[in-house]
Amino acid sequence: MKVMIRKNSEGVFSVYVAKKDLEEPIVAMEKDDLWGGMVTLANGWRLELPAMAPDTRLPITVEVRRVAE
Repeated sequence: MKVMIRKNSEGVFSVYVAKKDLEEPIVAMEKDDLWGGMVTLANGWRLELPAMAPDTRLPITVEVRRVAE
């Protein structure tokens, strides 16, 4: 599924899913640099993010895979 990842002024990453009109903050990251690992959203969803350079500019739309709990 396609999602938009952004970072707010407080430095908190969030994910926006347009098809569901859902925006949730990322509460846990498998890797410190965000990319190429699993993230957990505040609503409990787990998403697998693609591997990208740590200095990738945000906001960005990427293809992710939702992992069942």
